[in-house]
Amino acid sequence: MGTHRNGGLWAFVLAVALVLGIGTPANAYDNPELLPDHPTPVIDLAKAFSDKQRANLEDSLNSFEEETGWKLRVLTQYERTPGLAIREFWGLDESSLLLVADPRGGNLLNFNVGDALFALMPRTYWVELQTRFGNQFYVKDHGEDGAILDSLNAVEICLERGGCQVVPGLPLEQWLWTLTTSVVGGLIAGFASYPRKEGETIAWAWVLLLSPLWVMLFGVFGIAPVVTRTSDVMPLLRNGVGFMGGAIAAYLIAQATVGRRLENKSES
Repeated sequence: MGTHRNGGLWAFVLAVALVLGIGTPANAYDNPELLPDHPTPVIDLAKAFSDKQRANLEDSLNSFEEETGWKLRVLTQYERTPGLAIREFWGLDESSLLLVADPRGGNLLNFNVGDALFALMPRTYWVELQTRFGNQFYVKDHGEDGAILDSLNAVEICLERGGCQVVPGLPLEQWLWTLTTSVVGGLIAGFASYPRKEGETIAWAWVLLLSPLWVMLFGVFGIAPVVTRTSDVMPLLRNGVGFMGGAIAAYLIAQATVGRRLENKSES
């Protein structure tokens, strides 16, 4: 899954080394010769960053640690890994996050999370972070460097906020899904609201009867993912318009079909 508590970090690094067949077994466990000869929060064995990017990232992570106390570290690897030697080099603890980027798996990113970070961002957060930024489509569009930097930015935002339940930001594909569910919810509500009896304008009984369905589609799947991920009001407005548009369209369709059928029955 790619997220592990700090106690399982070293087993993970060891497993990656063995599964990927990096060097001989003895060297796969511990390769201190791959470590730099100076302190740095970034070890870029896979050359995912340019020299300027790496320098900027090092400065950013060092500044973030000085300001907040959170220790964020980045290891990119391809054919070689420092393995267990990384533990002593970085002094990883419960306030540390180790991001391991390896392009050979199905997902670029793995996060090894200290207990203190798990207290602020639950396991589901790290799974969403991995799947959003580490998937092959995102990496193809933004590059390995972009995927790493964007995921780190999301973590920093949440740590500055004091924690998050979900990854901040609303990707286009996720917003389109919320818009779709909003429209479908509106269609159900609109069709339910069409009156079946004379003298009615809205069939409130049917609206209430089907409310668990359209409220779930519009509220739970259409609104909640938006308000928990962004403060931008435009996605909310668009989803609201989508809901109302779907409701009006369904009402008019029901009027042209069900309403006509009821009129024919009453005339006969």
